[in-house]
Amino acid sequence: MDDDEGRSRVLEAAEELFYRYGTHEVRMTQVRDHAGVSLARLYKLYPSKHDLVAAYLQAHGRRVRALLAESVEQAAPAPADSRTRLLAAFDHLQETVDEPGFRGCAFVNAWAEIGGLGHERHPLVAEAVREHKTLLRDYLTGLAGDYADARGVGEQIHILAEGVMVTSSLLGADAARPARDSASAVLAAADSTRSAYEK
Repeated sequence: MDDDEGRSRVLEAAEELFYRYGTHEVRMTQVRDHAGVSLARLYKLYPSKHDLVAAYLQAHGRRVRALLAESVEQAAPAPADSRTRLLAAFDHLQETVDEPGFRGCAFVNAWAEIGGLGHERHPLVAEAVREHKTLLRDYLTGLAGDYADARGVGEQIHILAEGVMVTSSLLGADAARPARDSASAVLAAADSTRSAYEK
């Protein structure tokens, strides 16, 4: 087994275990056993648990963002307007929280586990969380390109999207459904502002 295969197996095992049980609860020996690699190889690839958690979050983030973009493109391929594409993003989020095994946002969960504002002790993990949240916000802002204040609209939509993930993990998938209506209202207000300006 070369390092690339070993890394792939370790990350796959880490994603399954960390997301299901939490990063604190899972020991490196459990990841080793689940991935079918030696402990020596595991620590060669990831010298500390924090290195592994950060790598897991980065890989998970790439997958989450790719699935979101793919879903939006399938439901509302360009040149569909921003409103249609942004609402398609919420449809994808609803599908995500409806999935069996949904346990909330992996990044919020990891942030909570490192103590939130105590993140200076875990800079690799904190940076991986921030990176995903920033890239997600930037993606949604890009979808809002039809609006004069694309950044402002994108940030509002991003906050609603974050609310979907957190609220659904606490109250169930139905709690996410009003978020799409809220997003629609935000976009309607942005449309009204744009129409008034154009007059």
